[in-house]
Amino acid sequence: MTTAEREAVHRTAARAALGVPGVVALQPALAERLALAASHVFEAVAAGASRAPEGAGVRCEIASNGVWHLEVRCILDEDHRVVDVARRVRSDVRVAVNAYLDQHDAAGPLTVRVRVSVTRTIRPAAWRTAY
Repeated sequence: MTTAEREAVHRTAARAALGVPGVVALQPALAERLALAASHVFEAVAAGASRAPEGAGVRCEIASNGVWHLEVRCILDEDHRVVDVARRVRSDVRVAVNAYLDQHDAAGPLTVRVRVSVTRTIRPAAWRTAY
């Protein structure tokens, strides 16, 4: 799998997670936050770009046996039940990544394993003002 294909799986997973009702945002890992701080983020924000890359909050690896391991770190709306949203994120990400891999003729039978971590719950209005 090429780097571009891996990034496409990464973006597919992020879009699927963000599409779940109750997911406010994805929580970037420390390395992603440091990279953002070191870049020209302020210029991008001033130009109207988002603050985090589309795939921030998603880690993906493919094992030598063809098993995809994805971790999705979510910030949720506190008005939604955490367990229900986490289950839906896991299901939707697995379905979306499997569909992507099927469309792009991934070699051999693949297994997609998704782990969802809820890093915090907040009110969506607080998210817009705090970040």
